[in-house]
Amino acid sequence: MARLFTSESVSMGHPDKVADQISDAILDAMLTEDANARVACETMVSTGMAVVSGECTVDGWVDIDEVVRNTVKEIGYTDPNMSFDFESMAVLQCIKKQSPDIAMGVDKEGAGDQGMMFGFACRETEEYMPLPIQLAHRLVERQAIVRREGIIKGLRPDAKGQVTVEYADHSATSKPSRVRTLVMSTQHDKTWNDRQDALRKEIVEHVFKPVLGDWWKDDIQLHVNPTGRFEIGGPHGDCGLTGRKIIVDTYGGRGRHGGGAFSGKDPTKVDRSATYMARYIAKNVVAASLADVCEVQLSYAIGVVEPTSVLIDCQGTNKVSEQAIEKAVENNFRLTPRGIIETLNLRKPIYTRTARHGHFGRIAEGDFFTWEKTDMAEKLKKACS
Repeated sequence: MARLFTSESVSMGHPDKVADQISDAILDAMLTEDANARVACETMVSTGMAVVSGECTVDGWVDIDEVVRNTVKEIGYTDPNMSFDFESMAVLQCIKKQSPDIAMGVDKEGAGDQGMMFGFACRETEEYMPLPIQLAHRLVERQAIVRREGIIKGLRPDAKGQVTVEYADHSATSKPSRVRTLVMSTQHDKTWNDRQDALRKEIVEHVFKPVLGDWWKDDIQLHVNPTGRFEIGGPHGDCGLTGRKIIVDTYGGRGRHGGGAFSGKDPTKVDRSATYMARYIAKNVVAASLADVCEVQLSYAIGVVEPTSVLIDCQGTNKVSEQAIEKAVENNFRLTPRGIIETLNLRKPIYTRTARHGHFGRIAEGDFFTWEKTDMAEKLKKACS
């Protein structure tokens, strides 16, 4: 019996993603000043304003106001008619130093918090990502391109994409058979208010078809701005908060999620760094042909150096025992907070770009997305042979 699975992604101009990008831009600015900066930065955006708060310890000075405005400008909120633009918006700040009780544990190279983190990989795409979320990310990424390049004039930054994929059955090895439904809600100026049919045709030709490629079929169910129009959007249409799109940021609901958000957190926070490591491990397990699907769980206790658990779940697709894979992982990957940071080179200002279009499945940007490399596949294969 066929199975349907749906994932969504949101654009760089979606209010929650605006907040994520501001938080990560501040993190990058602080890491530029001090590679050992401790940063936990949260952002809220609404009509005409951004509020930045958190706990940050940095050896240097960062102009928060300038970072916020430059980020909003780069996203595309440059017109006062959107009721949120980089020049006229208010920027409010409330930032204090990291708690000494937390710093005490991190200073001795322990984890910055307790928690469990998951990584996932499968063979559905060349990026080892589930097809629904990979296509959804590329849809909103394409929306940004056609907006910025003026291919479709009058688009605005806020957008959401959604993809429903049909699978042959409910097994872990079931492959995608076709794309069933595509949804795109894209903000626009008033020139499109009474021309939604024309906008739909533009989205089909310049967004849907280029992204889907061979997956495109004329019988796909399409929904473009299904409410009828989408002029009011961005932080004016909806309040945005850092860390509210954690499923968008990972695997679109396909793999499990430990609950911790990423943006605004320096790499001592295992919510972020251990999730990147778990993805790195899972992807290398699949690339090594040890399994067709792999989910990795890592867990940590605050102030403790070694992980409290390592779990490999291949959902019945493994070619060797999961215990053998776990042993190979523990022997070949450095799973302490320091080991993760050094292995993945996480003290660089690389994070703003992760806050839009997905943290995973970005193989073209491997110098930044180091957790997407498969350079450990051969070592894992030999360890399990």
